[in-house]
Amino acid sequence: MDSATLRAKQAPLKEHYRSDASSALVTLKADGALDSTSITCKLSTGKAIADAKVAGLHPATGGDGLSGELCSGDMLLEALVACAGVTLKAVATALDIPLRSGTVRAEADLDFRGTMGVDKSAPVGFQAIRLTFDLDTDAEQAELDTLLKLTERYCVVLQTIVKKPELSCGIVRST
Repeated sequence: MDSATLRAKQAPLKEHYRSDASSALVTLKADGALDSTSITCKLSTGKAIADAKVAGLHPATGGDGLSGELCSGDMLLEALVACAGVTLKAVATALDIPLRSGTVRAEADLDFRGTMGVDKSAPVGFQAIRLTFDLDTDAEQAELDTLLKLTERYCVVLQTIVKKPELSCGIVRST
């Protein structure tokens, strides 16, 4: 896709977002299922192209949504779901908290006016992320409270989001 094609695809979206700010607010979602026999979390969202994930534009920014490309925001939520699911299963296993099954869901709200440069006051990035676990278990509430607390503490992706690590960016010329 060249810049003229991208501008042509994005122009009507930008105009729409300028005239109706609420239309730029989108909630992205990722889901995963906890395996009952292993410490794994199977992601149920996203599409693969030839077994490789390809990042592309979200349809709200001009992506076609048909070629199997994943929005990087979806991929971030998938990473959170996968990490939180595996962490929860590992903690439940370590504490002998029986889980028959479960699902993990992450939802995040995004205002595309920010990332599209339509409104400089609109934030770029997620404004809110919600992570929920739906568990089939006979565990006591106190055990579930501990399970959640330890999952939050030891989930690398969740803690990375929470702690806002030092980040540096740079460009290096290829030789």
